[in-house]
Amino acid sequence: MIIDSVQNASKYCSVHPLFAKAFEYINSTDLASLEVGKYEIAEGLMAIISNKAGMTAEESSAKFECHNANIDIQLCIKGVETLGWKSRQDCKSEREPYNAEKDVLFYTDKPDMFFQLTDGQFAIFFPEDVHAPMIGEGEIKKLVIKVKI
Repeated sequence: MIIDSVQNASKYCSVHPLFAKAFEYINSTDLASLEVGKYEIAEGLMAIISNKAGMTAEESSAKFECHNANIDIQLCIKGVETLGWKSRQDCKSEREPYNAEKDVLFYTDKPDMFFQLTDGQFAIFFPEDVHAPMIGEGEIKKLVIKVKI
C-alpha cells in the first residue's frame, strides 16, 4: 500500500507501466466536475467516479475486499474518507469465493488499521492489500482507477 498526495504522484510512475498514464489523467482532468460513472482512460485503465454518503466502519468492513487482477488507485476528490487496511496474508476468513468476473474477494476479517484521506490524497492498493473504503460522515467524492496487472 502507498499513501500520498497528488503533488508527489510522479514518484510512483516506475512502480507499474500504467501508473504514468493514470497520474497524467488525474493531473489533467477536472475531477471535481466529473459526473458519477465509469470512464475508460486507456487499455488497462478504468476510472470510476463516485459521490455518496460515507459509511460506518462496520458497514464498510462487511465488504472488506481485495483484488487479484487490478491495482486500485483511490483518490479523495472532496470530503474526508477513512479507509481500513489489513495485509492479505493475515486475513484468514473468506466471506465467499473469489469472483473473477468482478475481480473481488471479500473477507470477514477486520482491518488492523485505519487512515484518512482528504482532497488530493490517494492510496494505492495492491492485491496483497485488503481494504475497507468509504468510511466517513457526509458526502465523499472519490476516484478509483483500476489498473490492470
